[in-house]
Amino acid sequence: MAVAYIEDIARHEGQALTIRGWLHNRRSSGKIHFLTVRDGSGFIQCVMTKQAVGEDAFKQADHLAQESAIEVGGTVRADQRAPGGYEIDVTSLRVVSEAKDYPITPKEHGVDYLMDRRHLWIRSPRQAAILRVRHEVINAVRDFFNGRGFILADTPIFTPAACEGTTTLFPVQYFEDNTAYLTQSGQLYNEANAMALGRVYCFGPTFRAEKSKTRRHLTEFWMVEPEVAYATLDDVMDLAEALVVYVVGRTLERRKRELQTLERDTSKLEKVTAPFPRISYDEATKILKDKGLPFEWGGDFGAPDETAISEQFDRPVCVHRYPAAVKPFYMKPDPERPDVALGVDVLAPEGYGEIIGGGERLDDYDLLLRRIKEHNLPQEAFEWYLDLRRYGTVPHGGFGMGIERCVTWICGIDHLREAIPYPRMLYRLYP
Repeated sequence: MAVAYIEDIARHEGQALTIRGWLHNRRSSGKIHFLTVRDGSGFIQCVMTKQAVGEDAFKQADHLAQESAIEVGGTVRADQRAPGGYEIDVTSLRVVSEAKDYPITPKEHGVDYLMDRRHLWIRSPRQAAILRVRHEVINAVRDFFNGRGFILADTPIFTPAACEGTTTLFPVQYFEDNTAYLTQSGQLYNEANAMALGRVYCFGPTFRAEKSKTRRHLTEFWMVEPEVAYATLDDVMDLAEALVVYVVGRTLERRKRELQTLERDTSKLEKVTAPFPRISYDEATKILKDKGLPFEWGGDFGAPDETAISEQFDRPVCVHRYPAAVKPFYMKPDPERPDVALGVDVLAPEGYGEIIGGGERLDDYDLLLRRIKEHNLPQEAFEWYLDLRRYGTVPHGGFGMGIERCVTWICGIDHLREAIPYPRMLYRLYP
């Protein structure tokens, strides 16, 4: 009997096949067992009668525990009432291994209880749906950049110095008493890649030692970072807008089932079309003041501020030209107004806040050297970075998009911890 995956079940209507997976749920009504089986690609109801499988197999199924590994043979039957539109009429059952006392039952469990058992929690329909959306987002990101002529040029995870501030670095013991740091961003190295290859992106894990406990922060997260030679701030905003529109559209197209599982209001995602509104930091500050929020020009936006700004729009909004003082040392000041930087944050709607941050990079050697000193950074660690301004410097720019923040917004979930298989947070390093 051929083996098939549940996600391909529509191709096998009327055929006999085998599903290999795990028992997600079981209920009985006397002479019939209804077994919900999952195989990683989906869930399907398998209908078992004593007449079809024999008394021994029927009796064995009656006592099977949740998450027992099983192989189910049977015939695929269309049924409009069934989730997914198909069921399997069972003709055989083989128990591969029986689970006992599975700790996550259909009853309610607290978040800490579930997080301690994250390795099992990801088997649930909701968590599996989130991770499949994550997979689609990552694939869409890669296809977007690959289709536009970008070169994937990944950057180091071990770095000798900070990218965005020394207070949020994880130190790592390197060889011969040297200290390295886990990367906060691949951007600085990506700038070098762009000077060699023109249009590049890196994609990998990044680490921030921020002692933050908000729903928008992880200490280990994944980020995609494009960088483009000869790009202006407007070019960066155009690219960010196009990426977000593509990723959301692709997810809506290919992950309808998962978004239904998550009960996501997709009508809100369908509004994510170009062009995005673009407002200056000054205009964003006025929005906050008009709403009566206690915000003064010169500060960085917190989560409540970002929520209040994005409430004005039905799609992501680009907020540009922040005060230079709140932006990293490498951000280029506006030549017409040096107190603001040519940077941009893309804020997602529905209160999800920043999903993209970027802008133009400083391409002037003298000013960059001065900024490095002003930030009390070791010049010797940045000599290679200064070389990019010594040898053929050009205007250039890019951004970083946090995958977990993007997935959290698209899925409509409350916390980043569900948007990655094994989240690392201030007090979470297990499992």
